[in-house]
Amino acid sequence: MKIFIGYDKQFEKNIRIQIDSIINNSSKDLQISLLNLTDLNDILYRKRDKLQTTDSAFTRWLVPYLSDYSGWSLYMDSDMLCRADIFELFSLNDDQYSAMVVKHKCQYKDNVKFNGNYQTYYDRKNWSSLILFNNNKCRNLTLDYINTASGLELHQFKWLNDSDIGEIPPEWNHLVGINSPNKNAKIVHWTLGGPWFSDYKTTEFSDEWFQKLNQTYPDLC
Repeated sequence: MKIFIGYDKQFEKNIRIQIDSIINNSSKDLQISLLNLTDLNDILYRKRDKLQTTDSAFTRWLVPYLSDYSGWSLYMDSDMLCRADIFELFSLNDDQYSAMVVKHKCQYKDNVKFNGNYQTYYDRKNWSSLILFNNNKCRNLTLDYINTASGLELHQFKWLNDSDIGEIPPEWNHLVGINSPNKNAKIVHWTLGGPWFSDYKTTEFSDEWFQKLNQTYPDLC
């Protein structure tokens, strides 16, 4: 199974921990790739959107293309921590759908997030932070479309019919500080800001993150 993680230097301290958390909990071999915008400039040439706060805002839509429009692939933001076997998530894939996501229905309390970035509100926000792509059914995500479609058109899944979007249980994309605390979360998502930022050192699951940091990468402490 192929996993793609959206790279952004703001989350670089977490990326190694995130990858380790995926591998260490996995029951099978994985292929994990980082979507680094610098490496993708030849195929993703659109100008940076003024509302874009991370480099991975548009690289995620390249996953079906990079997977040769074949099989299933998983996209993840790089501000996550995996606490369960990722193949439990892959086993949820359903061929009737083109893409599967956690369909968040959440209210944000603040207008800012990490590094003082403005919190942009829109329908279906965070649906695209973790996506199971049924690549063969995502052929309309061509390079031309990805480079010309609006951010909302992509992130609100306007390129699919609603009936083509399957639902993943919410514990697979638990939004810290937004969703109610859940000790059984399988993937933790620090969308507002992770414990590697000084303002978010005491968020839900931050103790677990610091424990993994100290055990595995003390040089990053």
